[in-house]
Amino acid sequence: MSEDPGETGAPAVSGLANVIDGDSLEVDGVSIRLFGVDAFESAQYCYRANGTRWRCGHWASVELDRLAGGKQIECSPVEKDSYGRVVARCRRGSTDLARHLVAGGWGLAYRKYSEDYVADEEAARGGSRGVWGSKFEAPWDWRRRIRGG
Repeated sequence: MSEDPGETGAPAVSGLANVIDGDSLEVDGVSIRLFGVDAFESAQYCYRANGTRWRCGHWASVELDRLAGGKQIECSPVEKDSYGRVVARCRRGSTDLARHLVAGGWGLAYRKYSEDYVADEEAARGGSRGVWGSKFEAPWDWRRRIRGG
């Protein structure tokens, strides 16, 4: 753990990242949920214009792994979620991981908690990047439907 406090006053977390899914990783033994993005779930599918389904959730995880997996990451804690994970703003060098995912169309701006990445989402939609060339269910709606709540 680094000594620099994040927004919560908690120390920053830095180290090599192990990607869990499209918006979660482990850094220095700490389970982290990226702040401001909700990526598609690993088991979630999206549908192309011709009706074929594709594993958009899997590809969201692949994109985060390509960007951060096994690489040095620095995370500034914002809060803890209901699962006990640290919710944090994470960077690889100057690249904000959540912004990268939203801008690439691999996750949605998580407006329930932040509007930081709304413009990035709109640009991804306008450019048909990632899932934006497909039909999809928002990750939060998909989880609610799958979990029955």
